[in-house]
Amino acid sequence: MTPRPEPLHQGDRVTVIAPAGPVHPGLLTAGIAILRTWGLDVHTADHVHDTHPTLPYLAGHDVDRANDLAQAWHDPDVKAVITARGGYGSQRLLDHLDWNTLTAAPTKHFTGSSDTTALHTEFTRRGVPTLFAPMIGTSAFVHDPQAQQHLHRALFHPPSTYTSPRATTLVGGKARGTTTGGCLTLLDTPPPPGAIALLEDIAEDTYALDRLLTRLLRTGWFDTTAAIALGSWTACGPTADLVHDRLTPLGIPLVADLGFGHTGGQLTIPLGVHAELDADTTTLTILT
Repeated sequence: MTPRPEPLHQGDRVTVIAPAGPVHPGLLTAGIAILRTWGLDVHTADHVHDTHPTLPYLAGHDVDRANDLAQAWHDPDVKAVITARGGYGSQRLLDHLDWNTLTAAPTKHFTGSSDTTALHTEFTRRGVPTLFAPMIGTSAFVHDPQAQQHLHRALFHPPSTYTSPRATTLVGGKARGTTTGGCLTLLDTPPPPGAIALLEDIAEDTYALDRLLTRLLRTGWFDTTAAIALGSWTACGPTADLVHDRLTPLGIPLVADLGFGHTGGQLTIPLGVHAELDADTTTLTILT
């Protein structure tokens, strides 16, 4: 496992990329302005403002979006690669990136959530830690001071413990493992043995979440999972009975509403790091 990158400092250079859907220019401008108030030297990748000519739900061509990520990652002056928004499209980049070269380079912060789960998964399964965080070109960041504070803290003064006033214990106990996961609809690669799975999603009916969880159960995704922390299920169907039916029988520590994902005041939580989930106190503690 690669050590987490050093915290940012004022004056550090960061690059904003758009690996998925097209970016709202006004929100992006506002998000960049917030990053600059933190003292960061903010640059945008070459294709951040692109829209695909025939597939308008994509922020430009796959190869261009992939090149933006690779160039930012390999630039020794860039200390963080920050995604502008999700939507759809991050999966399409995976085969356009030289992951061996990327993961051999000095590590840096990578932030994003939602659709960028596909990129988080590829980084973390190769031992590179990332930050599951609000995206700076969205209203969930621009209009949410608490989410801004959580991202700022994660980048500049990383906390060791995470919890939420809404968090509840569904199955008690403690477990240690590597944090993994993200948006449920994007999960397909098996997690590392002994993982602490972080799961959330948005705008999915209960039956659709059932299908996703059942698929993961049947393919063995949870077979070696040590614990589970659930985030938000914004605009989804009711989940309490589904979680009780599909996840509590696993008998592993299980926490609900930990405060990450598509929710107000979104926490920024590191993925690909060694951690302990204490379900009895509803806290996630980073150990490395």
